[in-house]
Amino acid sequence: MKPLNIVLADDHQMFRHALRALLEKEPGLAVVGEAADGEALLRLLAEQPVDIVCIDIGMPGMNGIEATRRLLALYPGIRVIGLSAYSDQQFVIDLLNAGAQGYVTKAAASDDLLRAIDNVRHGRTYLCPEVAGAVASALRSGTEPRTGAPQLTARERQVLQLIAEGHTSVRIAERLHIAPSTIEVHRRNIMRKLDLHSVAELTRYAIRNGICQVSE
Repeated sequence: MKPLNIVLADDHQMFRHALRALLEKEPGLAVVGEAADGEALLRLLAEQPVDIVCIDIGMPGMNGIEATRRLLALYPGIRVIGLSAYSDQQFVIDLLNAGAQGYVTKAAASDDLLRAIDNVRHGRTYLCPEVAGAVASALRSGTEPRTGAPQLTARERQVLQLIAEGHTSVRIAERLHIAPSTIEVHRRNIMRKLDLHSVAELTRYAIRNGICQVSE
């Protein structure tokens, strides 16, 4: 049987190496590449056939949710499993809405990632037990799941992530291919919606709610 080609996308090299060591012990699985950010991931996928991508939600620049949307638009046959330090319902829902088939917290990855791979390879969705109950409850009840940034649009969340990572408005505008004045409008709207009044407060909020991660 042809092995499953897997790519690991995470900005923490040690975590990628630990996952590679775990997966390469399993017959029928082949880790064919690693990427530290979304742009590198898309370049890698253009070079070789890939069956499954295991992707960190909180990567710098293009986060895992946006990268999932883009890669599935280009390669709809790929299965995506999200990896995150966070079990917040909204991150799970956002990733599933982007097209992912699985979600595993990093704390449970050594136990649950192989189960996730086995499920998604057969067309099933897999959520690790830590988040499955809460998400299922939210979906059954039809209520809006709790979220770290409930009032922000997808673009505002993207701008907030880049602000928290230390980018200037000019640099963010270059990355997103929009005018710096538009970034300033987004910044004011984010501050107003969240009732925050400085970049330091925005940064703390983004880290606390998993929109970006603390550099290690």
